[in-house]
Amino acid sequence: MGVKVPFDEAVRRVTIALEEAGASDAQAISTAVALVRAEAQGLGSHGLSRVAQYASHLRHGRVDGQAEPSVVHEHGAALLVDAKDGFAFLACELAVARGSQAAKQFGVSLVGVMNSHHAGVLVDHLRPAAAEGLIGLGFANSPAAMPAAGGKHAIFGTNPIAAIFPRKDRDAIMIDMSLSEVARGKIAIAAKKGEPIPHGWALDKFGIATTDAKAAMEGSMLPIGGAKGAMLALIVEVLVTSLTGSHIGSEASSFFEEEGNRPRLGQAFLLIDPRAFAGRGVYDERIEKLIAEMLVDEGVRLAGERRLALERKAREEGIELPDTLSPRAPTLSPRA
Repeated sequence: MGVKVPFDEAVRRVTIALEEAGASDAQAISTAVALVRAEAQGLGSHGLSRVAQYASHLRHGRVDGQAEPSVVHEHGAALLVDAKDGFAFLACELAVARGSQAAKQFGVSLVGVMNSHHAGVLVDHLRPAAAEGLIGLGFANSPAAMPAAGGKHAIFGTNPIAAIFPRKDRDAIMIDMSLSEVARGKIAIAAKKGEPIPHGWALDKFGIATTDAKAAMEGSMLPIGGAKGAMLALIVEVLVTSLTGSHIGSEASSFFEEEGNRPRLGQAFLLIDPRAFAGRGVYDERIEKLIAEMLVDEGVRLAGERRLALERKAREEGIELPDTLSPRAPTLSPRA
């Protein structure tokens, strides 16, 4: 059983846990905010279940908790950010901030991130861009979990893609999906609880379909849409590695291993200013026309609607924390 605390208190406790494991204030705070926000959105596989994993990576040297990401190359609207083996969140924050500035200047911008770690909820990195009226697309690779089309051994990660589309005076449309049938973190949670997984999610190490979560963790994930999903994963893999020099999925040790290499994975963000094309007025009219047509059918739910509603509720009512994140002392000062 856990305890329910205010959102900012949850961020404070996660920050402390990461700092105690070796993260700097900046690394710990940015990561804590991302994990608590994921939990608030109902995305437990990318939320507080990752705190112990991240702390372990810090203690085993898989992450440099003192890393300070920086822009290492800039050519017009193309930029490259080096995460320097730190967590992804601070580096992606820098990438999207600088990419947004460039997009407003040039109309579009592409920013790559190298030497990075687990990207978390990819679309959340793009929310500041949408707040400035920009469209954002995000791509990330991860440790090998899926085979190539027709293959048997894992090469690609679950390689999420994300998109955010701002709306005038309304919540942005937020799309975020891994290219496997399900996020690997969900299987990891099932394995920890000793629960089965649905057929069609994964293969065991022998390439046989399995409903055993533990066997799935030793095997590989199945892509969405079969070969088409594998091809999409290939697109993401090439995009975030060839442009940034990052590891391909099969070169990175699993996130679910305490000991292993520094993953040095890649992320990429494409930022687009609608004003550089037909104009913001046309963009707003067209997107609202599309949404109105979608909502003609009863039961249609806009992408991101549910997770944002859950986040608002959590900010009002609090977040339930596991006992492992109980405060070390009642007098600890707020951190967020």
